[in-house]
Amino acid sequence: MNKIITNNSDETKKLGLDFAGKLRAGDALLLYGDLGAGKTTFTQGLAEGLGIKDRILSPTFVLQRIHEINEGKIKKMNHIDLYRIEKPVEIGSLGLTETFEEKQSVAVVEWADRLKDFKPKRGYRIYFKYLTDVKREIEVEKL
Repeated sequence: MNKIITNNSDETKKLGLDFAGKLRAGDALLLYGDLGAGKTTFTQGLAEGLGIKDRILSPTFVLQRIHEINEGKIKKMNHIDLYRIEKPVEIGSLGLTETFEEKQSVAVVEWADRLKDFKPKRGYRIYFKYLTDVKREIEVEKL
């Protein structure tokens, strides 16, 4: 696992922006961490790096937001937030099976611990941990 320390939200966002260059169509990013640990900030940078112009907000109440991408091989970012799901569930019961099978998109899942036994074909697990009010430890594990 690769550990990174970010000293503020701008660095967390930049990490996401730089990380976008590593992604391939079909990748899934499973994000883990407490409330306010940097998952959405990272996702905002990731979206910017993918060329998405939309404002990125956590889809906490709608479960999923889809952001179209006009350039490159990745055509869509599926941003999923499972915060309101209280117990681990199968992705099929959430209607997300098709989302993870899309070949020209990437899926970003906040609160991925709510997924039961989900193993994407390709992608990353990213763990966000508080060190201080602004400092974060971010661990990246390639699947």
